[in-house]
Amino acid sequence: MNFVSVRVITDDVRRLVEFYEQCLQTTAEWSTPDFAELATRSCTLAIASARTMALFDADLARPADNHSVIIEFRVADVDHDYRRLAHLVDEVVQTPTTMPWGNRSLLFRDPDGNLVNFFTPVTVAAEERQQR
Repeated sequence: MNFVSVRVITDDVRRLVEFYEQCLQTTAEWSTPDFAELATRSCTLAIASARTMALFDADLARPADNHSVIIEFRVADVDHDYRRLAHLVDEVVQTPTTMPWGNRSLLFRDPDGNLVNFFTPVTVAAEERQQR
């Protein structure tokens, strides 16, 4: 089994895709106006309109209502990305901070309020965990 993607449901697909294109410095692949994917080497971030939920069950997901998931991206230099994203991110929850488990983390919210963590391993133990 492989973990391949995380899907975020939103009321404004274009706005959220444009935000993540800038954050991740990549271009989204659009399947329809209601669905786009931003692929990284290890996983894909899918962004879909709330309208797509009707294909499953309309009440399964609510846009901009996440209170339990953090979308995480390993980056080469979290301090550099903090400076790079200063104009884009409206709410920084935590500026780059070295966590007890050895990652230096930047926590912010995307335009829908979802928590996003950019992190860089800064200890040998954290780097080794990432190699698994």
